[in-house]
Amino acid sequence: DRGVGCKSGYNQMHFHNTTNDSLENYHTNSAFYNICSLGPETTVQTRTMDLGLAEDHFSRPMGLIVAPDIEQLKMAIEECKKLILELPEHSERQKDTVVKLIHLRLKLQELKDPGEDEPNLRILLEHRFSKEKSKSVKQTCDKCSTIIWGLIQTWYTCTGCYYRCHSKCMNLITKPCVRSKVSHQSEFELSICPEIGLDRQDYRCAECRTPISLRGVPSEARQCDYTGQYYCSTCHWNDTAIVPARVIHNWEFESRKVCRSSMRYLALMISRPVLKLKEINPLLFNFVEELVEIRKLRQDILLMKPYFITCKEAMEARLLLQLQDRQHFVENDDMYSLQDLIDISSGRLSCSLTEVHTTFAKHIKLDCERCQAKGFVCELCKEGDILFPFDSHTSVCHDCSAVFHRDCYYDNSTTCPRCARMTERKQDEVPVVKDA
Repeated sequence: DRGVGCKSGYNQMHFHNTTNDSLENYHTNSAFYNICSLGPETTVQTRTMDLGLAEDHFSRPMGLIVAPDIEQLKMAIEECKKLILELPEHSERQKDTVVKLIHLRLKLQELKDPGEDEPNLRILLEHRFSKEKSKSVKQTCDKCSTIIWGLIQTWYTCTGCYYRCHSKCMNLITKPCVRSKVSHQSEFELSICPEIGLDRQDYRCAECRTPISLRGVPSEARQCDYTGQYYCSTCHWNDTAIVPARVIHNWEFESRKVCRSSMRYLALMISRPVLKLKEINPLLFNFVEELVEIRKLRQDILLMKPYFITCKEAMEARLLLQLQDRQHFVENDDMYSLQDLIDISSGRLSCSLTEVHTTFAKHIKLDCERCQAKGFVCELCKEGDILFPFDSHTSVCHDCSAVFHRDCYYDNSTTCPRCARMTERKQDEVPVVKDA
């Protein structure tokens, strides 16, 4: 006889119908009926002993799970909670009962989410969901905003935008993958918090259309500093991010509260070179000295690039790959990513780019004889060392790319000697047509 005060009729019927396949269901049901059949005269200690929670509540029942099992577990949990309140505080018996309550709740969660065999890859609304294997990492479901218990729940992560959700929440997802938006619309919102007002949003969340208001009834309205729109607490978790518009117009890098979709979009766009500062805000170079320094270093690197792509030693040493994380630096000098601007503000980019610039210049001017042979001699003064277009004291002819000392070039009132020679050469090549 497993419990005190068990109903004999129930026990006889249950033992008669119990098989090896449903033995564990019996343990759970028996625990529930033990609690329900306790009389008021039963002592607290007896009720603790009769709770019947010593079984392994993490194991899965072999038989089919039916609705009454879940309801019975819920009632058992409520009885267990009442029992905890009746026991002396901080007593060992109360601590043991709390542990048993946790086991019951985990058992209930397991019954709700059976964790059947799920596919490893699921595609939904352009999301590519991959089944997670980690059991110890605690995450939060982006759909229902509750904790994902990896130990007993199946969950997925989108490989594109890192959207996480329970397996049971998959069919409820309405948000498309943010990476698809990045692929179709690779540009930032460049207006600072372009608010349109709650009335223009019909007092509904801009994403899921849940009713919201500033008073928090029925749901709190939270503004995204990136889009300027209002969202519910399910779509806006008060995450913070650096807003590109504030950086470009105000050189401000303070993190602002943004909604979940904006946070993912900014995270995916942060390294994309889509900001052409000379067109968006050319006055920024007049106020931020670091930007002028970075622009000069980038221009020098572009002048060094022709030396490397024609030098066998430089290609074997893969010097240009030192900028593989910022590939746009060897393609142009006017496009910036948001990460570039963040690193410029912190001083990190200036240090790393100066180091790369020094390495490149050392190869061309000191280490490689082939690259040294491609230097220039100032044809205006015909004095001094070999000149290179990226030297700080030189000037380059815009027409023929010849290199001169800066002082010589600006003091010279005549045309570029190399341009003059090229013009004479072209005139000599023009055939003279004789009259018949």
